[in-house]
Amino acid sequence: MTRLRAHPTRLLTRLLTRLLAGLLAVAILAAGCSDADTPGAGTPSGGSPDPAPGSSPAAPGPSTVTLPPRPPKPPKPLAGRVVVLDPGHQLGNARFPAEINRRVDAGGFTKACNTTGTSSDDGYPEATFVWEVAVELRKRLRRLGARVVLTRDDNTADAWGPCIDERGRIGNPGEPGPTADVRVSIHADGNRSSSAHGFHVIRPGRRDGWTDDVLAPSERLALALRDALVTAGFAPSTYLGEDGIDVRTDLGTLNHSDVPVVMAELGNMRDAGDAAAMEGAAGRQRYARALSTAIRAFLTG
Repeated sequence: MTRLRAHPTRLLTRLLTRLLAGLLAVAILAAGCSDADTPGAGTPSGGSPDPAPGSSPAAPGPSTVTLPPRPPKPPKPLAGRVVVLDPGHQLGNARFPAEINRRVDAGGFTKACNTTGTSSDDGYPEATFVWEVAVELRKRLRRLGARVVLTRDDNTADAWGPCIDERGRIGNPGEPGPTADVRVSIHADGNRSSSAHGFHVIRPGRRDGWTDDVLAPSERLALALRDALVTAGFAPSTYLGEDGIDVRTDLGTLNHSDVPVVMAELGNMRDAGDAAAMEGAAGRQRYARALSTAIRAFLTG
């Protein structure tokens, strides 16, 4: 049999085709190896690698939330104010007659250093009543931001005083300690008349060189206390003053004060109704709340 020889041109074409196919395969293999060794290979746009089949995508990382700053707290209404509270007498005054009967300057004349105070018919002392009101009032005023100074440190049968002139000077400009913005002396009365009940607020009368510099603000303070006590449900006095206000020039605590000052006689301890309010904790809180309201209104009005 005679063998046919392939045409030279066709043979060359086949060789070139096989050569090109081999080169293309080598190029593809080289590209695959390069991708496997390159960080981020197989990741769209250089991001995280695609999750394996059947696995859950990774959860996003925590985000940082910036909260707005808290607004500053508003200042307390009596911040920076100084209040002197003078709870009258002292529980032990009766045990020290020589000391409390000593004469002191009461504003250009002399009076006894102090007195024993009164009590209710069942023996509840004025000194204890006014002390407990003062302590409750101090707490309320401190919550409002005030600095509170008491003219005595306790209520004990082993102590006496201080005298009325010292009480009146505490908190004055130039005296030791902080200068007061206001002074309130807290007392109760002991009138034995069967019809005598109710409170009265005493403001200083004019004594030139003594009280003339505090007359006007003390009158405003007295009115503020009167109004607050009435609002709290307490009745003005039936036997002293006018509409719950009295004016006196003979009280050393008022005469010695160089800051606005009043003396609050919160009721008649010999009256059964007044005494019931004074002897109960709820009643003393009502008194303290009314006095706090009045002092705040005076200092911020």
